[in-house]
Amino acid sequence: MNDINPIYQNDFGIAFKWKKDKPSQNNKVQVIFRDIGLLLTLSELRHFSKCIADTVKSGKSNICGDCKTKDTCRSLLLNTPAHQITFAVSYQEAIEVRDLINGTLFKLELDSFFGELGIG
Repeated sequence: MNDINPIYQNDFGIAFKWKKDKPSQNNKVQVIFRDIGLLLTLSELRHFSKCIADTVKSGKSNICGDCKTKDTCRSLLLNTPAHQITFAVSYQEAIEVRDLINGTLFKLELDSFFGELGIG
């Protein structure tokens, strides 16, 4: 944990910045959940957040609804900022990833706001 600056975490994953970033990666956030690691820019995080919202919405209304296995069945396809990569997730996993990404975005935007004010 000495090599990272944590941004946000929940029971499902963690988002952080590497302390010793390469110059080409200094504006990227490492997001880890399940056995997946994504290195994303702020705009990619925002795009991913929209993809997650679409997946949660479709899972709630179309596929999962009152299904008894919706928390374990990985029947939802979650698009990513890399258009050639899609994850199979359960409805509950989509909720957890949504919290992870939205919490990360909130923290980054809050830090940016306070930085602009000269606080922190």
